[in-house]
Amino acid sequence: MKTLPRRFYRRDPRDVAPDLLNKVLVCGTRSGRIVETEAYCGPIDPGAHSYRGLTPRTTVMFGPPGHLYVYLSYGIHWCCNPVCGEDGEGVAVLIRAVEPVAGIEEMRPRRPKARRDVDLTNGPGKLTEALGIVGANNGADLVTGDQGIVIADDGTPPPVAPIQTWRIGFGNNPARDYPWRWFVPGNRFVSRPEGAR
Repeated sequence: MKTLPRRFYRRDPRDVAPDLLNKVLVCGTRSGRIVETEAYCGPIDPGAHSYRGLTPRTTVMFGPPGHLYVYLSYGIHWCCNPVCGEDGEGVAVLIRAVEPVAGIEEMRPRRPKARRDVDLTNGPGKLTEALGIVGANNGADLVTGDQGIVIADDGTPPPVAPIQTWRIGFGNNPARDYPWRWFVPGNRFVSRPEGAR
């Protein structure tokens, strides 16, 4: 597998997000194929943490591309986002679901509530728990692998026709109408394959 270069991330997150499908998120000895993503577009996106500008929480998101922005969602789950665009732009892609590739035996004890293997990584908080990604990994360099986390290409191309639909979990926020979620058609690890909001 080849680690994705920095130039891969130095683009609009709406281009990076579908291109990340079928790439492999590697965290030590555990890994998963990315099957669902969402783009977040900074100052034009009221759904993005970076919408209102730089804050202590979003420092990594405004940093150079190819780093991992990790944040706690609702005070419960960690979520991981490769930073995209140019340094200072504040854009990223949320990895929403992966299909386990390696280390599934290590993932199961990390996700004791998952009754089926499909429930190990079929959501943004589930996959970080299964892979062991936590707040201490905020800022990890996905290109150099300084924290043992990279995104790699194993030769599997993105789907020719990924499903594109609305993002999830925005309530009445106008960002709910932005069709910036992509997923691999027919993959059982996708969090909401029906395309529901």
